[in-house]
Amino acid sequence: MTGKRHWGMGMAGLLGWRNLAHDRSRFVVTLTGIVFAVVLFTMQVGLFLGFQDSTTTIIRHTGADLWVLGKGARNFEITLPIQERELYLVRSVPGVERAEPLIVQFVPWKKPGGGDESVIVVGFDLNSGLAGPWGLVAGDAAELRRPATVAIDTLFADKLGVPGAGEGKEATVEINGHRARIVAMTQGIRSFTTSPWVFTSLRTAFDLTGFNEDRSNYVIAKVAAGADVTAVRDSLRAILPRCDVYASEEFAAMTRDYWMFTTGAGASVLVSAVLGLLVGAVIVAQVLYATTVDHLAEFGTLRAMGAPSAFIYKVILGQAVISAVLGHVLGIAVSLLVAKGSEAGAAVILVPLPLAGSLFGVTLAMCVGASLVSIRKAMTIDPAMVFQR
Repeated sequence: MTGKRHWGMGMAGLLGWRNLAHDRSRFVVTLTGIVFAVVLFTMQVGLFLGFQDSTTTIIRHTGADLWVLGKGARNFEITLPIQERELYLVRSVPGVERAEPLIVQFVPWKKPGGGDESVIVVGFDLNSGLAGPWGLVAGDAAELRRPATVAIDTLFADKLGVPGAGEGKEATVEINGHRARIVAMTQGIRSFTTSPWVFTSLRTAFDLTGFNEDRSNYVIAKVAAGADVTAVRDSLRAILPRCDVYASEEFAAMTRDYWMFTTGAGASVLVSAVLGLLVGAVIVAQVLYATTVDHLAEFGTLRAMGAPSAFIYKVILGQAVISAVLGHVLGIAVSLLVAKGSEAGAAVILVPLPLAGSLFGVTLAMCVGASLVSIRKAMTIDPAMVFQR
């Protein structure tokens, strides 16, 4: 009568579901706690991924294989100028197909309506094809060949005091005391430092930044087909003792690690994610415990009928799994909607589908961990309590 077939997983899952659904208000509270934890955790992780993406966006969108920069620089945005002789030395190394200077410099932008903003001018060689804006929604990068012309991103149009895509094109602005015209606009080029990118030709960048024409922040190089990037990098390091030389992936990783961990920005986001998860776990633990206490008599009856301890475990864990599945689905749905909405803002939240799937394991662990308190309470029941009513 009390064989194993009566205490299977299916029966345990059914009882777990009935326990949860019996008090709908409490079940809603349980799901709300899980959804809150999932959304907060996903948003913080997504924000972390978005920050990582924005810290290396320019590096990743150049066609360069190698970066030559001033000795000791730790990130892309801030570095010391190097001399023109470094450019010619890079071009002289076997395996280098082409090399061009690149200017990256913070300068003030005077808004037409008053006030200043800090922007980052990116001056590149239009003939090399190694750098420049992408995702154009108005104008053409070729128009930057005209003197005193720039391209900005529509995400920062309001911050810079100019109209958006289409309307902002051909607006006249003042950058570091020089007049310039916006001839192209991009969409989605974000900056981790919150200072908007301003793309322009090398010739215009010299005027806007005050750099001498024999100076630049970087020399970016493309390796010839068939050449080994690591070998060319090592050759450049040997002849450029006053500079640092990195492969593109190395430089991106160094910049990302600097902004994410050296400054503490990434750590604070991850701490917030963990705190959200802990808050959710506490809420879930409280509700599952209360659900178990409300059904102590039923658990006592099961034990009096000869239900093994494993069956009680399955019932309570079944409640946790059901809560995790429903809460995770709802939480990820909300997170994806918020992430989609963030695409129109300066700080994007990235929630790739692999992340959404892998976070189910986190949600399940949270719910199962929270159910352990309930299991302990259920296993202290004396089956004799059933006959004392």
